[in-house]
Amino acid sequence: MFVRKKAFTNKDGTTREYLQLVESYRVNGKSRQRVVANLGRLEDLQDGQLDRLIENLTRFSETQWVKMNLDETQASWSKQWGPALIFHNLWEEKLGLGPCVRRILNRTEKTSPFEEALFAMVLNRLCDPLSKLGLNERWLQGIYHPPLEKLQLHHFYLALDFVAEYKDEIESFLFDRVRNLFNCELDLVFWDTTSTYFEGSGPEELARYGYSKDKRPDRLPIMIGLLMTKEGIPVAHHIFPGNTGDVRTFKAAFSDLRRRFNVTRVIMVGDRGMVSKKVLQEISAAGLQYIVGVKMRRRPDIDRMLSWNAPYTRVKENLKVKEVWSNGISRYIFCFNPEGAERDRNARREMIIKLKKKLNSGNIKGLLGNKGYRQYLKASKNAVTIDHDAIRREARYDGKYMLKTNTDLPPDQVALAYKELWRVERAFRQLKSGLELRPIYHWTESRVRGHVMVCFLALVLESALIRYLKEKQSKAGYLQVMADLATLHAIQFSFNDKSYLFRTELNGDAYEAFRVLGLRPPLKAQILT
Repeated sequence: MFVRKKAFTNKDGTTREYLQLVESYRVNGKSRQRVVANLGRLEDLQDGQLDRLIENLTRFSETQWVKMNLDETQASWSKQWGPALIFHNLWEEKLGLGPCVRRILNRTEKTSPFEEALFAMVLNRLCDPLSKLGLNERWLQGIYHPPLEKLQLHHFYLALDFVAEYKDEIESFLFDRVRNLFNCELDLVFWDTTSTYFEGSGPEELARYGYSKDKRPDRLPIMIGLLMTKEGIPVAHHIFPGNTGDVRTFKAAFSDLRRRFNVTRVIMVGDRGMVSKKVLQEISAAGLQYIVGVKMRRRPDIDRMLSWNAPYTRVKENLKVKEVWSNGISRYIFCFNPEGAERDRNARREMIIKLKKKLNSGNIKGLLGNKGYRQYLKASKNAVTIDHDAIRREARYDGKYMLKTNTDLPPDQVALAYKELWRVERAFRQLKSGLELRPIYHWTESRVRGHVMVCFLALVLESALIRYLKEKQSKAGYLQVMADLATLHAIQFSFNDKSYLFRTELNGDAYEAFRVLGLRPPLKAQILT
């Protein structure tokens, strides 16, 4: 039932308005309405009759009665609710991770609350990463999700062993689920690796001295590889001893993908300066493929490549590409961002203005030692002056970057694949910092592998929400949605020997998370059983 305002026109052209209580019903599948009661003329009701009527009606609704008598209620606690609501829907309904874990548990007859502990650890990675001890002693008490209330510290450690043991089975399930859920073409996935290190000895099976991408040769490293779809959704990960080379990790990942997922094509995507010429030769010799960023400056053939007589093809508003070959053998893709070119020009212009002021003032001490200034200066025995030829040479690079690949992908797909590298890199930054892979607090191989798997699952949930926001054309970004979701709290009140649950308002873009997942926010007030 609902209240309807009905207007009637008087003979003199004025209107009078009445309130009616109306009920909707269906007859032969068609919607109908009937007036249950005429409440009276609106202007008369507004003299106080309407307020008295509402107050009398609230006595027959316990939750509304509590709202009217908040001064007499007592709040028991206030806990964060928003992220748990959203990510549990992704965990349980959209991605089906909850049912997947429960099927494994039923088959193995394990009795501990592994699924709840696993979800708690993943949710903590997404919201406020802590050690397992900190999660149990502090964070969990501030989260409203009743299934987690029974958890104890040992449940988290046992869940790490469990998820490490069944990693491959869970990833295989996720692979099929992601492909069907987001209609992904998983004949092509991207691979990148990073390293982190242990504080202390670490497990002997993984902690091996090798090349440290963290520039910490004094620490025992561990290698981690991540496979992602071209849409930016993680589908699998691998852990290797710290002394494992990039090509070896790539071969192992490719072999595993063909075995588990029937994926026929994996491309290693790497950032500028992160992949050596020797590694690229080894990858090609092994029959594998890559897309990597390369440094343009100091290349002996850069003048010829920059003047390559071929037009740019527009891919997106801020991306144009063209294909360039070197010696008829090596394939390069030049990428041009007009917005980036404008930023580069403005930045250089500001630097030249500062440089001229310093030169005119005679304050040239330290100029040649400044890397930013030095590239635009030339020095003689008698003076330091601005090198205008260097400025013109540098202007040729504005908004441009160059990729090298041995794939046969069209230039636009090569460029777009490289642009997705930021997702992999951000994932690794989260793994090592925000998700607290470093320092690693676990000292057995099983616990380390379980911890990384928890971080991986958190990335899957985050990527899924980002994908839903994009598919539903939400204007809100993931970080803003998460910040606003964190303000959604559940508050327990006691009144007349009964407990009631209230939720706070949906601030900012919090509602967007519910909208894109097709969820209704909880009622503002409900009785706790």
